[in-house]
Amino acid sequence: MLQITTDPAHGGRWTSLRAPGREWLWHRPDPERDRAVPGDAFVDAGGLEECVPTVRGLPDHGDAWSRPWTRTGGTEHVRGASFTLERSIRPTADGGAQADYTLTAQPGFRFVWAAHALLDLSAHATLRMPSGATTRLFPEAAPLLDEPWPTGAPWITGPWPTPRGLPLHRLGPDDGTAVGAVVDTPLCCVHDDGDRLALELRADGQPVSIALWRNLAGHPQPDPYRSTGVEPMLGRVFDLADAGPDDAARVPESGEVRWRLTLTGACRCPSNPAPKEHRSWT
Repeated sequence: MLQITTDPAHGGRWTSLRAPGREWLWHRPDPERDRAVPGDAFVDAGGLEECVPTVRGLPDHGDAWSRPWTRTGGTEHVRGASFTLERSIRPTADGGAQADYTLTAQPGFRFVWAAHALLDLSAHATLRMPSGATTRLFPEAAPLLDEPWPTGAPWITGPWPTPRGLPLHRLGPDDGTAVGAVVDTPLCCVHDDGDRLALELRADGQPVSIALWRNLAGHPQPDPYRSTGVEPMLGRVFDLADAGPDDAARVPESGEVRWRLTLTGACRCPSNPAPKEHRSWT
């Protein structure tokens, strides 16, 4: 049975995602997190943050994480500068959990949303998603490639699980690297020893993906730490400013966008195929 705890007073942050025998969410205590107000730089305390209407860019990690939410019965909501976001979380019959969201804004409003989940994973953990899924790499990956980064390109693509030769599906020990990616799929399964966590996102008529933040003690400088983000996303970019016509969610004439995030301890993803050539990140 998955059990979720949230903190409405501090940005609606998920502070616990607990399964029998383990806590899935990684934490990094920082007293500045509880004092954050809109306009502040993001304070990385771990857990799961609701990032909307962008992740990177401005406002930093969006306009919801730094605002107090209101809880009414089983529903929590927050009013941002240009939108209202409502969330309800309930258990499912199979022992998982389901979070239903509604964003209300003016028709035509474009946004990126991410369930910015930082997971507490071992060096043995692997990530499973459909083989061949289009994966976007962003400029911080440039030093890890055997090819020059195209001038001015906001991203380049390759197939999961080893886009451009980078083994994104394996975590491994700390090696001083940090890279983000966005995979064109609604489902990711996390395997860590005998434990499993599946995250699946559904939204009719909107682009869905899984964003990854694979930080093996490469960020931030000068005091880096290890953190792993597995982030179901509406949209296909971290920064709304980089979004092309099909890379962000858009509010229709109804004024509402609805989506559902489902989490379970059962993995439905196939095994990642063994890559023909193994590469390290260094």
